[in-house]
Amino acid sequence: MTTRARFQLGGVTVPAGESAQIRLKVSERYTGDPITLPMHVVRGKKAGPCVFVSAAIHGDELNGMGVIHDLIFGEPIELLRGTLILLPVVNIFGFEVQSRYMPDRRDLNRAFPGSATGNLTSRVARTIFDEVVSHCDYGIDLHTAAGGRTNFPNVRGDLTVPGVRRIAQAFGCELMVNGKGPDGSLRREAVKAGCPTIILEAGEPLKIEPGVLAVGLRGVRNVLRELSMMPGEVEKPAYQVRVDQSVWVRAEVGGLLRFHIAPGAFVEEGQIVATNAGVFGETQNQLRAPAGGIVLGMTTLPAVKPGEPVCHIAVPKRSLRSIRRALKQGKPDTLYHRLQKDLATNISVSEREIDASGPKPIEEA
Repeated sequence: MTTRARFQLGGVTVPAGESAQIRLKVSERYTGDPITLPMHVVRGKKAGPCVFVSAAIHGDELNGMGVIHDLIFGEPIELLRGTLILLPVVNIFGFEVQSRYMPDRRDLNRAFPGSATGNLTSRVARTIFDEVVSHCDYGIDLHTAAGGRTNFPNVRGDLTVPGVRRIAQAFGCELMVNGKGPDGSLRREAVKAGCPTIILEAGEPLKIEPGVLAVGLRGVRNVLRELSMMPGEVEKPAYQVRVDQSVWVRAEVGGLLRFHIAPGAFVEEGQIVATNAGVFGETQNQLRAPAGGIVLGMTTLPAVKPGEPVCHIAVPKRSLRSIRRALKQGKPDTLYHRLQKDLATNISVSEREIDASGPKPIEEA
């Protein structure tokens, strides 16, 4: 699709070279008053791709909303060509009550492409899909981890699709997780409809974190530059790897965790990632990494029951040794190191592992 002289969204016409704030009706209140979805549209003067950037499809995931606010009110976006559609809050229902879900307790990100005659969630999904996604050439959906967890910034998408791979690489995260996404997710259904779409997973819910904002802003601008919609060069990370496999470390017994790793850390197979202590502080067991990799995400809650997730480890296609070498040889990425520190602030990380052979210093990435 290309930018046309006449572009209409939600019944509002936005001329080339101009911007507009639009409220798209998606439902009604009990009073019959409209419930609207806020959107900000920016158009270049020349023909080009149409890109959407969405946030808070889960109503408690606010980092993406912060990114879009900065895109609108920060350094002005002056498009050379094409159209940019910004949706700061997709799940307006959940956002108002700080909930991940819709009022009918359904997950909006499992309801696409939706149905005009279905349940509330399905109808909202259908409106968004018809009014926004169907008009776009590319999409970026901004997410955080679920409640009680945090994620080291990573992009996810079906990397077997050339358009998805192109914008995933351009976004500039160190980790690119390959996968189509769950059935009914916005990215999966958008790709099926011919709109290559990626998601950013970064940080925690119910927060707007400065480091995550910086990653999101850099990433969106990188994609727009890659598509020749904005001037400038794509900012590349110190390293970038594809991830086709990941593993979870889960609690084996109930207790209180002492973490020995943080988001973004490198771990070797067999390395201790957490110590599980009993109610009086005695060591009960220690959890070890089942494979070498990079900490993709982890719980921020120290209290666990058996089977609960503790740590999510991404197994990269490249060796950890080659990634470390790239970090040492490449241009220093201050944002990368800042993120590692920022995301660990809400996690009590012990500087030393304790096992039967005695204390061992934790190796930093």
